Order: sequence, then structure tokens, then C-alpha cells
Amino acid sequence: MSAIDAVLWGSAVVFAVVLIAFPAAGRKVAPLVLALLGVGAVMQWAVGGYWHMWPVYLLIVLMLGYVLTDADPPRRRVVARTGLGVLAAVSIVPWAVPPAPSLTTPSGPYAVGSEIFRWVDESRGEPATEADDRRNVVVQAWYPTTVGSGRQWRYLDGLDALPGRVSQIPGFLLRESWRIDTHATAQAPVSGERTRWPVVLFSPGYGAPRAFYTGLLTDLASRGFVVLAIDHPYESGVTELADGTVATTVEHFPADDPDGLRFMTERLETRTADLRFVLDQLDRPETIGLLATHLDTATITATGHSLGGATALAALDADPRLRAAANIDGTLYGALPDHTLTRPVLLLESDHADTGHSQRYLDGNAALLDHLTAPGFRYELADADHYSFTDVPHFLAAPARFAVTHLLGGTRGPDATQHATNDILTPFLTGDHSAIPTAAATHPGITGGPIPG
Repeated sequence: MSAIDAVLWGSAVVFAVVLIAFPAAGRKVAPLVLALLGVGAVMQWAVGGYWHMWPVYLLIVLMLGYVLTDADPPRRRVVARTGLGVLAAVSIVPWAVPPAPSLTTPSGPYAVGSEIFRWVDESRGEPATEADDRRNVVVQAWYPTTVGSGRQWRYLDGLDALPGRVSQIPGFLLRESWRIDTHATAQAPVSGERTRWPVVLFSPGYGAPRAFYTGLLTDLASRGFVVLAIDHPYESGVTELADGTVATTVEHFPADDPDGLRFMTERLETRTADLRFVLDQLDRPETIGLLATHLDTATITATGHSLGGATALAALDADPRLRAAANIDGTLYGALPDHTLTRPVLLLESDHADTGHSQRYLDGNAALLDHLTAPGFRYELADADHYSFTDVPHFLAAPARFAVTHLLGGTRGPDATQHATNDILTPFLTGDHSAIPTAAATHPGITGGPIPG
């Protein structure tokens, strides 16, 4: 919320309270105050108005009507005062749900650049549609650059065609997300400080667009990685395909699959193929544009959150080009828990008490780590919940977030959770395994360590 927003909001609410509590005194100064508030509302809208401020505009109009109807019967004045009070309370919305959330600030030594690739895998059909569509894979690259300012990408694809819900977030709450500072410069040149940068593939949670991990991934890129965040079309809440189509979530839960296990296993297989397709593109300069010659394809790792974490492990199992994989809070599906992985694995978990992981999550990850023949690590972040790894908590302003997290969990908060996550991920992804316990120990409330092998 900008300074002009705050002044307008605060002044309108305070004067509404004055009119309710001290109507006689309030009416004496009402013409001047309401005139100033009206001018302020016009200025605010001209500078960059948004729907969040409509309760404030209505409050100003209602106050004007209240002043002009002073001669009305007492009962009507009681109703008007009640309406003023209710609307003044509703006007807290701009402070509870900010139009431009402030994401986690990158903490690494590099500025961050970004580029989006919208590829089509002609070898695969699209399983979510009935037409003969080819499988699209959308990738946003976050990478180190020396450019600190310039044009930014919009935070979220498809702002002109948002569905009613984007991964359970009401679509209307995201219409102003173009205002969000992603802390990254669009199409900036890749930093030349190193000849080639280590590559990390990232797969988001089920239904979540890649955008919801911007804070986590820009911070990781600022530490010296090229992070390729993958949207899985028709599962992602919203993403734009290569031909401009805005694809939203399509779910087909068969009647004979009531718990959705077969459906989720199929999604995992499709996602795994998506990651392997992305790996295919990394040696094609004509496909990866400005990233060409800047990727260290000998040090490619995969990570992801929730179903994306399971995807990272499945891709590690399926493709020898991946050197390691990290699972952030992901439940495993299909036969994956019974497979023997031969390259390093990291499991990062939210607080079990806050998240309430399912038995399938607990059993599956325990089995996979038990079968592991390479170095393994497992850490639990106290007071972090499943969504603390994402940008979603930032969609609430700090006071509202404080109240919600103290009721539902996740009091560590997104900033502390994401920085701790990347402090542990960084040595794991670079293969510096001896530094992982030290990195974890710098943050309070993190338990775990290497898996005995």
C-alpha cells in the first residue's frame, strides 16, 4: 500500500468514526474534510487505483449522504451510522489483502534476470484435452545477471483470462499481481562472472503456477544458479501456451479412482516427461536463446515442492542427466517409494505438527530414503507449514498473516522459511555435502541431518 493509499484510507476511517461518535462536531468540518477526501480519492485512482480501495470510496460517498440527510428521522440516522460503522470495518480490506504483495527479497550476491520459454513437445499428445493437441511445456528461467534494473515480467500468466480460482486462491485477488516486484529484470544478459552456471529444474506443487514460487526461486538464482521453473499445463492454475492459449486446471477423476491415487500417479508420469523434455532442450542453442553457452549441463539437479518434489525424485530415477534431487514436502505416488535411487537426495519438510502430513507422505518418503544407496539428507523446519515455501503467505498483509499463522500454523513465515531452505539447498545442489549440516545449524528450529547409510 502506497503512502497516498494509507493517508486516504486512514483519514476516511477516522472521519467515519468521528461522525458516528461526535456527529455534531463532525458535521461542522464535514464539507472541508469530505472535499479533501474526494480529491484524495480521485488522485489515488489516477495514480493507480485498484478494486481493494472501493470500500474506501463507498465510505466517502456514504459519509456525504449521511451529512446531507441530517434532517431525516432518528431511526434512519441509526441505520446510517450502522452502515458507516460496517463499511469502515470492511475498509480494512486494503490492509489485509494488499494489491502488490512484497515477495521475499533475494539475498545472494547477484542481481536476477528472467526469460520465459514456451515450448511444444511434438512427440507427445496433450492428455488433458480431447483435441489432437501437442504437449506444451512452459519454462521461466531465473539466472544471475549484472543488470539491476529494467523491464520486469508480469508476475502471473493470463491476467486477462484468470479463472475463478488459481490453486485455491480467488482469481480476483490476483488481478493486480502485475504490480508485484519480482526482483528480476526481463531478458537481461547472463552474468559473465562464470563461464557456465549450475542448472536447477524446479517443479511446482499440484495446481500451483510457477509464479507462486518467485520469492524462493529468485533468491536461489541470486546465489549463482540458473533456475528453470516449469509450468505443467492443464494442471497449473493458469499458464499461457506457445500459441497464446491460456490453459487452466483440468481434472478428470475417474469414478473407479475415488482417492485419486491413479490420477496423481498419471500426473507424476506426465510431469516427469516434462522435466526430461526440458533436459533435451538444454543442448539446443536455438531453443534456449540467451542461456546458450551459459549452462553447466554437467551439474543439473532437480527440486520441487509438494507434487513437484515427487516429480524431482521421479525424474532423478528416470534420467541419468540429473546429478541429484531435492524433495520439498512432497508426497510420493506410484512405485516411486520402492525404487532404489543411486544419486544424492534431500528431503526438506515443513513442521509435521503444523502441516499434518499424511500417512502416505510419511511412509513413502521413509521407504525411499531407506532404499537410497547414495548420500541422503532429511531436515524439518519447525514453525513452517506446507505453504511457507511459496509466495502465498505474502498475499496477506503482515497483520492478517500474523493472525492467520498463529491460528493455523506457519509462524516461521515465508521469508525465514525460504532463506533457510535455500541455505540448505545451495550446498546440496553444488555437491558440497559437508557444508549442509553447518548451513542448517545457522537457523533455529531445524532438526535432522544426513541419513545413516
